Formats: sequence, C-alpha cells, structure tokens
Amino acid sequence: MSELKKIKVLVVDDSLVFRELITRGISADSEIEVVATAVDPFDARDKIIDFNPDVMTCDLHMPKMNGIEFIKRLLPQHPLPVIIISKTSGAVFDALNAGAVEFLSKPDLTSPQDVEYFINDLITKIKVASRSKIARRKLPTSGKKLAMKVTENYSDRIIAIGSSTGGTEAVYHILRNLPSGMPPILVVQHIPPVFSRLFAERLNEQTDFNAKEAENGDPAVPGSVLVAPGDRHMRLEKKNGRYMVSILDGEKVNGHRPSVDVLFESVAEAAGEKAVGIILTGMGHDGSRGLMLMRRKGARTIGQDEQSSIVYGMPRAAFEIGAVEKQVPLDKIPQTILEVLSG
Repeated sequence: MSELKKIKVLVVDDSLVFRELITRGISADSEIEVVATAVDPFDARDKIIDFNPDVMTCDLHMPKMNGIEFIKRLLPQHPLPVIIISKTSGAVFDALNAGAVEFLSKPDLTSPQDVEYFINDLITKIKVASRSKIARRKLPTSGKKLAMKVTENYSDRIIAIGSSTGGTEAVYHILRNLPSGMPPILVVQHIPPVFSRLFAERLNEQTDFNAKEAENGDPAVPGSVLVAPGDRHMRLEKKNGRYMVSILDGEKVNGHRPSVDVLFESVAEAAGEKAVGIILTGMGHDGSRGLMLMRRKGARTIGQDEQSSIVYGMPRAAFEIGAVEKQVPLDKIPQTILEVLSG
C-alpha cells in the first residue's frame, strides 16, 4: 500500500518563537509536513513559489505588509488555503473576507495546556483546510437588498442557521442580502469564545439586523439575530407563546460546543412547521440529524450546494439523509428563504 501524501504547510510569522512552536507542534502529526517557514509576506511569496505548499498559516501583524493585504494580493495569483493565527481581534473577519478559510487565536505561551489545545486545534484545521475549495472562494457580490412582502405575522416564525468552516462569511453574506423585517434568526457557528461576540458585533454593525451574542433568556424577536456564544450550546424554547433562547454547558455534540444539532433539535420541538432550517459550509456532519428532525416536524429546510461551499461536509451529510428540502448556491439562499417563508 502506498504511503499517504503528507499535507505540505508553509508557516508565516515574524516571531521566531511562534514559527518554531507551530513547526514542532504540527510536525508531530504523521499527515503533516512543514516544508518551509517565512518571516514576512515577501519571504512567504518566494517560499510559495519554491515549495508549492498545500496550506499556509499566517500571522496578521507582520513587518512590510499586514496579513490581510498579503492575502488580498496573494490569492488571485496563488490560490491556497490560508489559516490566520493572530491575537484575538475583529480583524480576523476582515482576513476571512479577504479569502482566508480559518483562524485561531495565539495561545498563552505560559500555559502548557493552552499551547497543547492550540496545536491540536491547528492540526485539525490544517486537515480541513487542505480539502477546502479556494478557486471558488470568492463570495458573490452583494446586490440590491431583497424586498420582502409581509403577508403574515412573522412573530411566530423562526430561522435557524448552522455553519462551520467558511461559515462566518456565508452567514454575513446571507444577512447582508435580507431585509430587516425578518423572523428571529438563530446562528450556531463553530467558533471560539470571544470571537463569537466579535462576530455578532460585526453582524450588528454591517447588516440591518439587531445582532448580539446570545445570553440565557434572550427573547428571539423579529429583526434580531442571536449568535451562540463560543463553547456554549444554544437552544430555542417557547414560553407563554414567545420564543427565547437558553444558553447551557454540557458535553460536546459531534465534537462541537456549540453544536448545530443541539439548536436544530430544539427548534424542531419548539417551532415545528413554523421554522426554517439552513445548513451551510463546514466539515463533518453536525446539524444533519437536527435538520432531519426539523423537516419531519414540518419545517422548511435549505442546504448550501457543493459548488459554493468552502467545505461540502455538513451540507452533504444533511442532503444525503434527506434532511435538505432545497439545495441551492449561497447567492440564492436569501431569495430561497423569502420564498419558503411566503410559501
């Protein structure tokens, strides 16, 4: 049997400490090979030409050129998956918008446990990124915001969205193209703590919705977007005829906390046929079981198609078990949401 081809990684960071930490850590995995390191974007450009890596890890703050500008200039000529490694900052979302596929926060070097978690998470993200589709990475341009004809009282409707790798930009694109007078929208994005709050703040600032990181007991009202906090599960409940969310700890489900399945299963029970479930790009199968339950309870269900998904894992798993009623490209999802609501 032939030996599996290793994933070739280029590590870009102006810090010698982090270059060595990352190189030693991820090289311990038998499926990964660090083929080169670089100290700045110009050094990285030369190493990309020389070593043709499969994945690049990249700091945001570097001399000569910042990581965001580097990604914007790099990807049109050398499309490859980029994982951002940086201090906790909303700038990572600008990097994702520029074309990066994933991100991690730099660990506390004084904490062996933090460093170990960081390396294990990075190894997982490198393997996912190596299977992502960068040639089709560019999101559709936002056009004229869709107009919605309010034909019913949307206060009893609910929209639930689940996503992972590539999902922050996919969710952002959908919300940017929907009118503000929508039913409550609940979002589970596989994302670390703190970044979930930054993600919600970005949605609040750059879309027409009132978006926030969800807190226990928050009401789900029309025009609002509630984002599950990192490392906590989010469930929908209905009390006295009104929707609200509960935020809870608990074991990881499908390897994730928050889990899309946890949200979708609660939406199926609380909202039934009044719900719309949407499964977006991401690795694995989180959300497929919950979306299936939603469909069985009468909800309308939408899945992102393979061509527009950065990683066609979660949408594929849901589609293959029959949980997806309509499978459409990302740029068609806002219109499809309006159609199933009015239908």
